[in-house]
Formats: sequence, C-alpha cells, structure tokens
Amino acid sequence: MNKSFELSLNNLSKLTAYLQKTIAGKDCVVLLQGDLASGKTTLVQEYLKSLNLTDEVTSPTFCLQNIYEGEIYHYDIYNKTLEEFISLGLLEEFEKEGIHFVEWGDETLEELLRSYGFEILIIKIEKLNEKRRYTIYA
Repeated sequence: MNKSFELSLNNLSKLTAYLQKTIAGKDCVVLLQGDLASGKTTLVQEYLKSLNLTDEVTSPTFCLQNIYEGEIYHYDIYNKTLEEFISLGLLEEFEKEGIHFVEWGDETLEELLRSYGFEILIIKIEKLNEKRRYTIYA
C-alpha cells in the first residue's frame, strides 16, 4: 500500500488524518526519510497537534530520543551507524508500546526491525518548491 500527498508544511492535516487512521492504536515504527530541512520534525509536531497533544516537539538530534504524551517516541539517528544505535540500547526502546518516529531511518534499520517482527511504515519526504511530497510505504 503506497499513498502520496503533496502538501505545504503549514497544512499537513490530510497527512496527519491519514496517519491517525493508519497507525493509531498500533505499535509501529515510522521511518522518516528526507533531506535536511525537508520537514521530518514538522511532521511529528503536526501529528501530535492532530491528537490534541500539547508537548513541545523538537528535533532529538543531540539527545537522540524525545518521549511525548500518548506513548509517542521520536528519534534522530543522523550520523549514527546501526552499530552505534544498537550499542546505545535504542533497539530495545522499540519494544515499548506506542508509535516510534525515527528521523533518518534507512533500509538497513528497516530490514533489522522487520527481522525482529516490528510493524514498519516508511514516509519519504521530497522537497518541492513551496510544498513537500510525502510518500507512505507500508
């Protein structure tokens, strides 16, 4: 199942509504893939807003993980190898109930998580002039 949206960063309601229907109530890992400044953290911010959660969402670039209300976890693994990720104990974090958003999750991480039986959703974000194309792969 692939689904694509072309939206501006200040109007992601169609995408967040789709995500709510697709992943709400499930334990799921969402790999966010896109260039720098493509809107990965903005997507997580808008998803929390769509759930009426008031946590301040920031990129976990330096702390690697932020935890929000509603069992929502947010990781940024930019410049981390898979071995570093595992050695930091972050793989075990995915065993926690909830939704896990991973910025910069690549195919190697996807394969590892699938081999452990995790449900994976991939969102590729492409920058277009004033919009972004969000392509979702389940």
